[in-house]
Amino acid sequence: MEKLLTELIGKLRKAHGERLVSVVLYGSAAAGDHHADFSDINILCVLSEITPRELAAGEDIFRWWREKGSPSPLLLTEHELAASTDCFAIEFHDIQRQHRLLHGKDVISSLTFEDSFYRAQVEHDLRAKLLRVRQKAGGMLSNPDLLRRMLLDSVSTFCVLFRHALILRGVDAPALKRDVIERAHEIFGIDAAPFERLLDVREGRLKPREVDPVSLLAPYLKEISQVIDAVDQIEK
Repeated sequence: MEKLLTELIGKLRKAHGERLVSVVLYGSAAAGDHHADFSDINILCVLSEITPRELAAGEDIFRWWREKGSPSPLLLTEHELAASTDCFAIEFHDIQRQHRLLHGKDVISSLTFEDSFYRAQVEHDLRAKLLRVRQKAGGMLSNPDLLRRMLLDSVSTFCVLFRHALILRGVDAPALKRDVIERAHEIFGIDAAPFERLLDVREGRLKPREVDPVSLLAPYLKEISQVIDAVDQIEK
C-alpha cells in the first residue's frame, strides 16, 4: 500500500502543482483496520480551487486509482472543507479521529463540529442503512451467497455508525471494528455475536460457507434496531 500511496502523491503533485494544498489518508487504512478483500483506500485531496481545469488534470489519475480498486479521492477546496462539518459531521469526525497526512498542510486537526447536527446524522444514517439492508435482503433470501456478501459489506458501515453512537453517549469509542462491537455490547447491551461472525469472515478467521446468512439476518437486524433506539433517546 505504501508504494501505491507514494505513486499517487507523485501523480497528484505533477498534475496540480502549487494548487495541491493537502492529501490525507483516512478510513480503515489510516486506522490499521484495512482488509484488502473488503476495504477501500480512502483519500481526501484538498485543492486551492476546483474548476474544470483541475477536474481535467485529475481525470487520468482518478481513473488509474479506481482501477487499483479504490474510489476516486474526495475532492474539496480548503474553504469547502471547513464549511462542510455540519452536514458531513460523521465523515469529518472520522477523518479527524483517524487520518494520516500524506502531503502538504494539516487541514484536519482544526476542524470543529456542531453536535446537534451530528446526533441527527447518526440517527438518520442508522435508520437509512437499516432500511436499505431490509430492502436488499427481501430479494436475496433464496440466494445465501448473495445475502452473505451483502451482510459482509454492510457490517463495516454499522461498525462506523455504532462508534459514533458511542461517542454521542460520551464514551471513548475505539477505532477497530471488533473493539467497537465489544464496546457497543457493554454500553447498549447488544448481542455481539452476529457482528463478530461477519467480522470473522472478513478477517479470514472463518470461511464464508461457515456462516449461514439466513439465520444471522434476524438477530443482526434486531441489534441494529437496539442501537437506533439508544441514539433516539440521547438528548436532542
